[in-house]
Amino acid sequence: MSKSAKNDKTKTNVMRLLDAAKISYESKEYPVDEHDLSGSHAADMLGVDHGSVFKTLVLKGERTGFLVCCIPVDGEVDLKKAAKAAGDKKVEMLPMKDLLATTGYIRGGCSPIGMKKKFPTFIDEAALNYETIAVSAGQRGFQVLLSPQALADYVGAKLLDLQQN
Repeated sequence: MSKSAKNDKTKTNVMRLLDAAKISYESKEYPVDEHDLSGSHAADMLGVDHGSVFKTLVLKGERTGFLVCCIPVDGEVDLKKAAKAAGDKKVEMLPMKDLLATTGYIRGGCSPIGMKKKFPTFIDEAALNYETIAVSAGQRGFQVLLSPQALADYVGAKLLDLQQN
């Protein structure tokens, strides 16, 4: 079950879903800077390796529709690799204005866990270099740290190379 900081009474929907699935995780809270919602800022605030914190990106395929890619916060998604993973010719980033309506999450709080609908999900294979990775807990200022394989299994993700070289 979950391990969270003492006196942490905040449970996000992501945490409740992980609890219900009996997936072990640790929750971490950090101060939000509305002027810097980057994953790098989150990694700095958490005091963890940037490579172990993964941002959740939502893309739209030309033919296949929406897909989710999780990559390290200091990386850039390779759109050709993402398209190939999704079985599409071309994908593009979802416009920020469509994020909430599509996923139920806002920028800085988008998690691969608990989106409005289940989308094909891909996690960069760099996640396997870590015992635990951090992803958004579905709310700004909250991250969950869990096994990359547990995350992949829960969301039905494939682990593969998604980053630009």
